[in-house]
Amino acid sequence: MQILSTEHWSLLATRSLGYTEFFGRANMFFSVLSGAVIALALIAQAGRFETFIVAAMLLLAITFFVGIATIARISQLNYEDFLWVTGMNRIRHAYLELRPELARYFITSGHDDVLGILTTLGLAKEVPGRRVLDDIGHAFTTLPGMLAIIVAVVAGAWVAVAAVALGFPQPLVVAAGVAGFLITLVGSSIWGQRDFANLRKGVTAQFPSSS
Repeated sequence: MQILSTEHWSLLATRSLGYTEFFGRANMFFSVLSGAVIALALIAQAGRFETFIVAAMLLLAITFFVGIATIARISQLNYEDFLWVTGMNRIRHAYLELRPELARYFITSGHDDVLGILTTLGLAKEVPGRRVLDDIGHAFTTLPGMLAIIVAVVAGAWVAVAAVALGFPQPLVVAAGVAGFLITLVGSSIWGQRDFANLRKGVTAQFPSSS
């Protein structure tokens, strides 16, 4: 029992470190984004259109890169967190094997399949994919989902600025910006779905919920 408890606390500490980096990465992205917006506002006040276009393309490109890197790292942290919760669920299953009468006091799961892990995380009682609209709504309320939308806005703005630099008429500039936004957002959504599919494939349940 002492060995199980030690491992349980070790996994909790590791999850805490992951959350610290999770929010640190997000704060870094928002700092870069805020700095870029402030810099562009100051340049715009100077009234030099050519300078503004060049600066906007450079700063927005940097912001886009930081945003994509942030989403990628957060996706990796989510994968790691999934693994730590898997381990905690297995330890909880061991607790319940030793003291099965305590099962009714646990609100988290002692199963290490996808459903059990999501139950412990408090995300859902059903595996995602069965209610498409609910899954989409939930995805855009998470931090990675909101980051994906903001990064898509940055991408759309960069494409629009590039269109202005190329001398496109205003309707085409707007269309280019919207297209850049939608393409980036759809790409981020596909990326997220692929990552979750990889999570599900990577889980080898020893104590499934059906057992």
